[in-house]
Amino acid sequence: MALPDGADWNADGVPSGTAPLPAAVLDAQLGQIDWSVPPAGSRPLLIKAPSGVLAGLSMGDPGSPAVVLVPGVMGSKEDFSLLMPLLAARGYYVLSCDLAGQYQSAAAGPENLTPARSRYDYELFLQDLLAILETLGQPAHVLGYSFGGVVAELGLLRNPALFRSLALMSAPPEPGLAFRSVSVVGRFSPLVSGRVSAGLISWGVRMNFARVPAERMRFVHQRFAITRSQSVRDIMVLMRHVPDLRARLARAGLPKLVAVGERDVWPNRIHAAFASAIGARLTVYRGGHSPCENAPNQLARDLLALYAETEERSG
Repeated sequence: MALPDGADWNADGVPSGTAPLPAAVLDAQLGQIDWSVPPAGSRPLLIKAPSGVLAGLSMGDPGSPAVVLVPGVMGSKEDFSLLMPLLAARGYYVLSCDLAGQYQSAAAGPENLTPARSRYDYELFLQDLLAILETLGQPAHVLGYSFGGVVAELGLLRNPALFRSLALMSAPPEPGLAFRSVSVVGRFSPLVSGRVSAGLISWGVRMNFARVPAERMRFVHQRFAITRSQSVRDIMVLMRHVPDLRARLARAGLPKLVAVGERDVWPNRIHAAFASAIGARLTVYRGGHSPCENAPNQLARDLLALYAETEERSG
């Protein structure tokens, strides 16, 4: 974009003297990107975790306050490609790693644990997250996406000293069988096994029933070709046994946010009840299960407000 003679950029990324566009307007103007290409300015990293080596991306100054973004099942660090630069630009060190067994961390798994185990379980993902947080040398703001939200909740309750705040994006809002309130498939979820659930959900993603753009689907198929199928199956079993952490989360004194799309796979009313039960603020955006993809500017705005609240409490 050409600037008038003598014009300078201000902190909001617009010409000085120009009012910044609202976050919702910026999100409405999002174009297509190649999701397989890391965001400009990001740095690849490898973190040794209990389950193996995890592939990650980071942005920003490592000495700045830290933000850790935890992806969900069949996801990866690239899901945050639009969100990471927005947070890094506001002075945060932002880091995300693939879950064990997923995408470029496909080699990480239960066989690498000491002692070795045969299945991906909650403890595996929890220990990996704690290992990531411990590399930072400071507590972090943590966002967990979908299944990653359950892992983040467990991490907070296991070691609250590693957390500054907790954000849960499209995370399962009910304990037990997480799929029971999901539209269409919920009524059948008690009747099928975790393996069948994994097969059906993977098939639905591959068939693009969510109607995501072609550019995004190319990356989804690329990621599926690498992700270990056992990790998907085992996580789907875990999603049938989501622990009830609501009372303990409510007692955690740090600021909390529940962020969802208005057409998420779980009804907004159930997300609202969950947010109320744990003492979190609820934000709802236009779109579906992935606000980090279709509402990154609004999500960043609300995360920055959450982080500011954290600083006010600690100050």
